[in-house]
Amino acid sequence: MKLSELSLKIGTKLHGNPNLAINAVCSLNSPKNNSIAFIKDAKNLKGLNINKFDAILCNEEISHLMPEKLNFLVANDVIEAYAKLALLFKNQNTQLRKIDDKSIFKQITFASHFFVGKNVKIGMNSYFGSNVVIGDNVSIGNNVSLGHNVVLSNDTVVGNDVIIESGSVIGSEGFGNFFSETQQSWQHIPHLGKVVIGNNVNIGANCTIDIGTIDDTFIGDGVIIDNSVHIAHNVCIGEKTAIAAKVGIAGSCSIGKRNMIGGMVGIVDHIKTADDVVISATSSVTRDIKESGTYTGIMPISNHFAWKRIAFWITKLDKIAKFINLKKI
Repeated sequence: MKLSELSLKIGTKLHGNPNLAINAVCSLNSPKNNSIAFIKDAKNLKGLNINKFDAILCNEEISHLMPEKLNFLVANDVIEAYAKLALLFKNQNTQLRKIDDKSIFKQITFASHFFVGKNVKIGMNSYFGSNVVIGDNVSIGNNVSLGHNVVLSNDTVVGNDVIIESGSVIGSEGFGNFFSETQQSWQHIPHLGKVVIGNNVNIGANCTIDIGTIDDTFIGDGVIIDNSVHIAHNVCIGEKTAIAAKVGIAGSCSIGKRNMIGGMVGIVDHIKTADDVVISATSSVTRDIKESGTYTGIMPISNHFAWKRIAFWITKLDKIAKFINLKKI
């Protein structure tokens, strides 16, 4: 739609060409023609070539930093405006067909009926359990096994030689929300990315992998994932990484190659880990891991301010011990 139409629908001020055609939303990492990108605050402008974008959505505070020739929309509440913008581009009209006739998809074997959307590509020699659901524009490679009740949401890409066990949901909506001051309630931000799964990947039962906010969630070649693992939006899992049961990886994390993540590990958002990292079971990862090695982060829960004091002194224990020993000498 035209930029002027977008501006009217999401309630913003328009600067620039009102007739510019906008076909999609793009991320700040990947400018695309006829797309609009979203800038939350001035931090996003650091090192960014703003002139690569056809259009920008921003707030009043940074609107004066936009180049004069740039097309941009200015919002009072940029998060709320972006949520409305994303909803306009969200595909919500999937029509599923129930498949019972095994002659329709001769290249696959399925236990009983499954459900499939439009424009789906399925490779050779694959097996589907009962009640598998496949959304629109899904691509599935060769030698893929989908257990009972597996869901592949719209636009999911699955490589060759992939096993996804029963009950797993690939491409669920990510947990992106904001608190609306005008409505005094939590509002969801629609996600526009997809999930891309590489080759030779094993995903256990009852796992959930969320689609990306704008860019994609990516699972690299040779990754193995145990049961009941949650991988949030925009996460990138490096090749040949192993993830044990009940791990939770928050949004926008980048996990290195050949990592081994123990059971019940929690990784907070935007964390990066190096290649060849081992994280002990039940650890909490709250900072980047920049070098290979084995890491453990276990701390009993307590009042947050008390925990901060304890954590501070724990980091000093080695120095205190050395100081005491020197005093003894």
